[in-house]
Amino acid sequence: MAATLTTPPAAPARGPAYPDPVLDLPRSARLAAWGAAVAGRRAALDRAVAAVQREDEPHTLRWSTTAPALPGGASATTLRELLPALPAGSRTEVVLPAPGDPVGLPGPADVNAEALDAGECVVLEVPGAPQRWALVPAVEVFGSAWEPGVLVEWAVHAALPRRAPAVVDLPTAERELRTALTAAVQALAALDVARWRPDAADRIAAVREGGLRPDALPSHHDPRAVRVAQSAAQVMAIVELAGQDDGAAVTGYEVAGRGRALREVADTARRALAAAVNAGSAP
Repeated sequence: MAATLTTPPAAPARGPAYPDPVLDLPRSARLAAWGAAVAGRRAALDRAVAAVQREDEPHTLRWSTTAPALPGGASATTLRELLPALPAGSRTEVVLPAPGDPVGLPGPADVNAEALDAGECVVLEVPGAPQRWALVPAVEVFGSAWEPGVLVEWAVHAALPRRAPAVVDLPTAERELRTALTAAVQALAALDVARWRPDAADRIAAVREGGLRPDALPSHHDPRAVRVAQSAAQVMAIVELAGQDDGAAVTGYEVAGRGRALREVADTARRALAAAVNAGSAP
């Protein structure tokens, strides 16, 4: 799971939060944001499905034997069937776990392990339901470099009924991200990635100057949360670039130290991204 660089078709920007849209959010983040919007009757189904699936093949669902149907008996088999079946007042939240940072995982242990392996999941809460649901994506790339394709299957599990505490509130996330962004840029400069890999120069510039795709989050999403999500996506993309090699590091100690620093920055960004997405998940 990571924020990704994209080359989307030209689209009108919605304001200063979306310059040069080259960054995108993980699938679980998009599903949480747009799922809440559809459940709250604030977004059209077609737009939500397109925003989550992007260029993937239509997303499918696989219900585990322990996962009950949604209230009313709906056991959808595709994303397009699932979203309109969400009852009004449903809450969809993203969890972006990593080894050593499992905050927000919904339980039980086998579901947590699957979500941790994927690096992402969506937790669904439905009013009046005694349990929650966890949706974990499995992604399979097929085809060739010239004609690539992506299959995505969401495993739907029963999750524990208790609610996990919020990872971090939005104001705190915004403050922490300022420090994390500075640290990420400094780490990238120290590694001198552009010199070691000249092909990365354009990507580095795109990350520093770019913004989220216009439909990464619904148009009604809180502007402050959008800013935090964009900053978090930038940090995650910088960390990804910086982590692709050891750059100017010459000793194992330097490599290990920079690795720890990058992981700490990435943890801050993941928690902030979850807070930004989940800020709009309330009914």
